[in-house]
Formats: sequence, structure tokens, C-alpha cells
Amino acid sequence: MGVAREEETSGLPLEVFDLSPVGVLVTAGREHRLVYLNDALRAMFGDRPLGTPVREAFSNLLQQDSLSLFDRVLETGEAVRRDQASARVACPSGGSQERFFHYSLAKVPLPGGESGVLQVIVEVTEQFVATRRMRTLAREQRRLLRRYQSLIWVNAHTVWVSDPSGRFREVSPDWKKMTGQTREEYRGYGWLQVVHPEDRTSITDTWLRAAEEVPPLIEQVFRVRVLDGTYRHFRLRAVPVCKDGAVVEWVGASTDIEQEWQEERCRRLLERAAAAVADISDLEEMFQALADVIVPELADACHIHLLPELAGGLSDLFVTERIATAVRAGLPRMQRRQKAHHPSEGEFMRAVRQRRPGYVSFPPGEPPPGYDAKARVWMAETEAHSQAIIPLVVQGEVAAVVVATACGDRPSIDPGDVELMGQILDHTHDALGRALRFRRTQRVALALQHSLLAEPPHVPGMEIAARYQASPAAAEIGGDWYDAFTLPSGAVEVAIGDVAGHDLAAAVWMSQVRNMVRALAVDRDEPPGDILHRLDTALEALNGETITVTCVLGRLEAAGDGAWRLTYAVAGHLPPLLVTHDGDSRFLREADNPLLGLVLHDRPWTSAVVPLPPASTLLLYTDGLVEQREEDLDRGLDRLRRYAESLAGEPLSGFCDGLLTSMPMTGEDDVALIALRVPPIG
Repeated sequence: MGVAREEETSGLPLEVFDLSPVGVLVTAGREHRLVYLNDALRAMFGDRPLGTPVREAFSNLLQQDSLSLFDRVLETGEAVRRDQASARVACPSGGSQERFFHYSLAKVPLPGGESGVLQVIVEVTEQFVATRRMRTLAREQRRLLRRYQSLIWVNAHTVWVSDPSGRFREVSPDWKKMTGQTREEYRGYGWLQVVHPEDRTSITDTWLRAAEEVPPLIEQVFRVRVLDGTYRHFRLRAVPVCKDGAVVEWVGASTDIEQEWQEERCRRLLERAAAAVADISDLEEMFQALADVIVPELADACHIHLLPELAGGLSDLFVTERIATAVRAGLPRMQRRQKAHHPSEGEFMRAVRQRRPGYVSFPPGEPPPGYDAKARVWMAETEAHSQAIIPLVVQGEVAAVVVATACGDRPSIDPGDVELMGQILDHTHDALGRALRFRRTQRVALALQHSLLAEPPHVPGMEIAARYQASPAAAEIGGDWYDAFTLPSGAVEVAIGDVAGHDLAAAVWMSQVRNMVRALAVDRDEPPGDILHRLDTALEALNGETITVTCVLGRLEAAGDGAWRLTYAVAGHLPPLLVTHDGDSRFLREADNPLLGLVLHDRPWTSAVVPLPPASTLLLYTDGLVEQREEDLDRGLDRLRRYAESLAGEPLSGFCDGLLTSMPMTGEDDVALIALRVPPIG
């Protein structure tokens, strides 16, 4: 390895340094010839030739001041120590790297009476880099803290200092200007007295967690009571000041963000309202969704009243329907779908007449005259003290009114919140307008439909009963209908049918089909199949669009000796059911014809004649009575037959009601049925 094997250095062989973990070199004479290198030093700087002056052996590393140290140590005999010396050392992979060392120099005797210098070198690059990094981070942290504190003083309304538990020590003068609290009042936890009661618990919890976890930043929004007695939203931000690893205080700022908070709340509520009505078509569900948006964010309670369609002016006592209601937790709820009475001179009617929001304030639980008894009881129980009344105008008319109420400890409804509720109604106006128009159309269709479902005629000896049950689930109006009337001959004509579609147009067509059946049946004394054939021709001539209709048409007439017979025809409808007095039954399938409206001119239209046993019951019905989703129709028909047989001995009204209550109907379609029971013999 090229190591000079001197026998002794002051009695100690140089080989003792071979395994030393630190670098060791020895020089001799005034030229500082290199006489020894150990393996650790070679690992640091590479191998160097022995016998060469140290200035030549380490020419790329040693600086002039380092060489002068060798001279001084050799001349004076005083040891020298240097910390954090640096040198740029070549890397095995190419290039060079700055590395850091501690080293010491000492004079040592050498064999032959010569003196030399012993150098011990320790590399501290990793420790030095780590220390320098920590110092840099500390400087950066101090710089950022100064910058943050400067920003606080520039932007904040109030700057404060607290102890580690959140007790205020000092607060800038702005706090007194905003809240009126003096230094004696806000110190310690006194500042919490002007924080909204609902926010105090969350703030206290935040400081408890901060004392345990010491986050780098505390940030929280809360409400502060200002000089005029109202509350405004503030954002608190605070950073810890630490010493020896422990928090000694918090430096923070509180900034008024009321406008920012109001704008964000407005955006959020408008988005919630739009989303609430987006996938709803039912008017009641839509208004209920809006009431749930308003409560509890803007009010303690919200009641939405649907106004009647006015035929004339406003009467002295106006009646509305409470269509939606919402209350915050803990308050009693008023019932939906109840009538509410409003005097013409009250604030409610004033808002309706003026078509703009109204506001009323009163002592808690003591509303002014003009509220009905149920509303007054509710207001007394909830300690209501103020209301905003907001009309919803659709197509120039007030269609509904939103009544928002504040109760108990809640402040009176703010004018800004009244404006926001108006924006919510405006934001959902189109969807509400469509739902209101549809509801009105639906009511017109229902009125038309019920006007056509007249009471069956009185026929001596014969019982006739009819039932109509609108779907509770379907939003549209069906085209189901039934009819029964007497002919000039004394025979009884009975019909049932269903016009395709679920809207006002279907209801209108249903009325036309029903009237045409009556006219054609009275016009000629002919079999029901021929009448349906002529009806099909008339529909083709009168209808500019394709419309299909199912129908059963029958004529019941006396056959002599007290017996009755039925002549009937079926056009695409479910078969009539004949039930005997003894409980036997069968479906009448002998006179099937195509749907009306298919225009099949080459098809003959058939009729069939069947005798009606004494005291037997003939049942005509629509598909809502038997159809079940994803079930074969034959199962529904078989179920109807079994129920009808079990009710054969019941009075005819009980027979019809029993079918409606016993049959497992889906509720997705309307149900119409008409039943005739012929008299017994004698």
C-alpha cells in the first residue's frame, strides 16, 4: 500500500493508525514530506505518493493558510485545531463535491532525531449540511412569520395575543370599536361574551384541541355581536409562538367576512333550491323541497299556501290550502293539506293584492288579529314573533304564498333573508310554473272526467253500481270511463273503455268517445259489434292523429219469463266477467274485436249473445284493477275471478267495494268498473 514502515515514532509504531476510523497522515522535516497515510484518509482523498512534500501531494486540496499551519506547528510545537474546513473532492462517478472536515495538527518526534507533524482529519459533511439546513429553515420560518404578521396588521380588523389556552391578553383598539368591550371586559375569556351563543361551544372545543395538538394554524368562522346588537360573521386565524418546543402564546387576527359569508350562503341556497326541484314534477313535493331549503337556514318554520283559482275578486274571507310545511327540530309541525283562512285586511292578503313581500312583527306568541284559531295556537306554542310573507306570481297571478316564521330566541327575519327567499322563488320560477300549470290542467281533466261519470240510471228490478278510483301515484289523468243508459226499447246499454294517453287530451277524447257511443247506440237498433264498427269509422274521420281506444259495449234486455240476456262486443278490452248467484264465474270471450283506431276495414266486427242466470252479476272493468308490473295478465284475471266469486252473495255495492279493497292494485293506473245484477226469477 506504499506505507512508510518507520520502526517507531516516539516509541509508537505508525501501524497503530492503520485501522483508525479517522484520517491520519504524518509529515517529516521542514519540507513536510509525506511519510505515512492510513486507509481512512485514502478513502477520503485517494492514495498519495510517500516522500512527496505535502504541498505537492495535496496540491488540489490544501490552501496557503493550511500550509502555513504546518510550518507554525513544526516551529513552535503548539498544536492547532480547525473546525468546518472545506475542500472540493473528486467523486468516483465524475465531477466534484464540496465536503467539510474537522482537523488538528501536532508536532511529533520521528526516528533519527527528526521532527514532523501529525494531522488527524474527521469528515463532518453530513452533520454540517444538516445543521445548515436547519438554520436555513429557521430563518425561513422567521421570515414567513414576520410576513404573516405584517399581512395580519394590514388586512385584519382586529389583532390579538392570547395565552396557550385562548385567554386574551391584548387586543387592538378595533375590538372595542366593533363590540364595545373594554380591556377589562375582553381579557381572559371575557371576549366569548360577544360571540353568538350557538358558536361558543365550537370555539371552546377548537382551543382545547389546539392546546393538545398545537396545529400550525387555527382557522374558524363564528358570529360576533357588534355595537348595533346584530351579529356579523368573523374569520379567526391564529399561529402559535413557540419557545424551546412549547407554545408560549398565540398571535391571531379576526376579520369581518359578513359580505363574503352572505354571498356564499346565497349561492349555496340557490344551488340547493335548484337541485331540490330539478327531478320533481309533483307540485306538493316541489314546494316541500323548497320549504326544507328555507328551514332552518333562513327561518324556524315555513308554510306554503296554495291559492284557489279565482273566478272573481278576493272575498272578505279567503281560504287557501297549506300544501307544504317545515319546522326546525323541536317545534310542533302544522298539518299539510289543511285549509287556512285569511281575512281580507290581514298582512297575508295585503301581500297577495300588492304582489310583493310583506312583513309582520309582534310580541312572542301573540300574533295580531286575522289569524285562524289553529295558526294562533301554533304561534303561541312556538313563541313566534315575526313573519315574512312572499307571494309567488305565475303568469301574472299569485299562485302560492310562502310564509316564513321566526320563533323563540331567533332574531327577527332579516330583510336580506326576505330578499334571498324571493331569489329562491325566482330561481325556481320556471319549474314551479310548469308544476302549477300542470296541476291546473290536471284539475280541469279530473273535473271533466268526473262530469262524464254520471250516476247509472234506475232500471226496475235491476241493480247497477259503478266505481271510479283515480291513481294516487300517477301524476297524469287517465282516459278510463264507464257509462250506462236506457234505450227507447227499454233495454239497458252498458259500456266501459280506456282512451290511450294520460293528459288533458286523453280526457277530452274520452268525453267524445263516450258521447259518440251514446249517439250511435240510440241511432240504430243493431248489435254492439256493428255500433263499435261505426265508432271506429267515426274516429278515423274525426281524428287527425292516431288514437286508440279499448271498449266493451253490451245491451241487456228481457228475454221473457223474467229471464235476461246480454248481447255484447269487445274491442281490444279485457273480457267481461259473469258471476252467478251461487259463486260460479266465467270470462266472456266470444266477441273479441281489434282496438278502435287501428282502421282495419277488412275485419268483420262480431257480437255474441249469452243468457244471464237469475241474480247473476255482470262486471266490466279497466286494466288498473288487475294488472301488476312484471306479472302475466292471466294471473291478475284469475285473481279477479276468485275474489268476485267470494263476493257473489254480497249486495252489489259491497261487491264493488270489496273488489277495490281486496285486489292488490299497484296504484299506478286509474280504476273504473261498472257492475249490473239482474233480478232473480219472480
